[in-house]
Amino acid sequence: MLGGSADSDAAREAESVRVAAIDCGTNSIRLLIADYADGELTEVDRQMRVVRLGQGVDASGAFAADALVRTFAACAEYAEIVRAAGVDRLRFVATSAARDVSNRDEFFAGVSERLGVMPDIISGAEEAALSFQGATSGLAALEVPGPYLVADIGGGSTELVLGDADGVIASESLDMGSVRMTERHLHSDPATVEEMAAATKDVDALLDSTVVPLSKARCLIGVAGTVTTVAAVALKLTEYDPGVIHHAKIPADLLLDTTSWLMGSTRMARAEVPAIHPGRVDVIGAGALILQRLHDRLDYDGVLVSEHDILDGVALALARVETV
Repeated sequence: MLGGSADSDAAREAESVRVAAIDCGTNSIRLLIADYADGELTEVDRQMRVVRLGQGVDASGAFAADALVRTFAACAEYAEIVRAAGVDRLRFVATSAARDVSNRDEFFAGVSERLGVMPDIISGAEEAALSFQGATSGLAALEVPGPYLVADIGGGSTELVLGDADGVIASESLDMGSVRMTERHLHSDPATVEEMAAATKDVDALLDSTVVPLSKARCLIGVAGTVTTVAAVALKLTEYDPGVIHHAKIPADLLLDTTSWLMGSTRMARAEVPAIHPGRVDVIGAGALILQRLHDRLDYDGVLVSEHDILDGVALALARVETV
């Protein structure tokens, strides 16, 4: 029988469960291990590896062999971490690059062999709900007004989710990301004016086409590696510090200065910035451009950065699943 008494519900709520969520995107694969009790997640470990799974996918329609090798190596490493942590539940979600590739069966088999679970290629609607839930958790204490526009700029796509305290209002996944835009347009080092103009035109066209009513947003929340890296550069951090990044607000003028530098600098110059992960050095300029063009369409000064995103949403949902 589904359901139960108030006492049994309270007992389940008080009982702690350890969960692991893995999010595999176009550029990186990330792991969150957390304990859930009394309705709250407590982070145990958070890891990220840049594997560039989406390398060349835009042109070939398939995962490259060396990209799969890198991804499977990260999966094997995460399997050891998860095993050592004594995780009770594990979920692996994949988005964007894994949706339509011709060799997805090879990807599925490799992940399952190493982690013991099959990847979930989640729908756009579920991805939006999980991202929104993760990104907006904790905002009530900050008294940040909604509706909120959550932007997750990945390697192959950008997820836009508009919502408020009642949940998601509208969402869409656009085929623009840091890897995709770099591979399409930014071939020189540094990028030429013509290349930057072409990338900007491409981004603007996609933003023009979105079904998400951007004008309704009263707060722009940026999540995941592209946005947090841009924030770390803007704040001139000598090393990446999640405590400083989480809920930092990057004002409009600082965002513009940072984007201009990232787009116009050489790869070597970006590589010398400690806060930029080596795996993002060649694509962070395109990611910053997407964030900048999105920001410029909103009646909101700056971007509020969140370390919490779809990973946290997946972990919360996984922890709240009742066992019968």
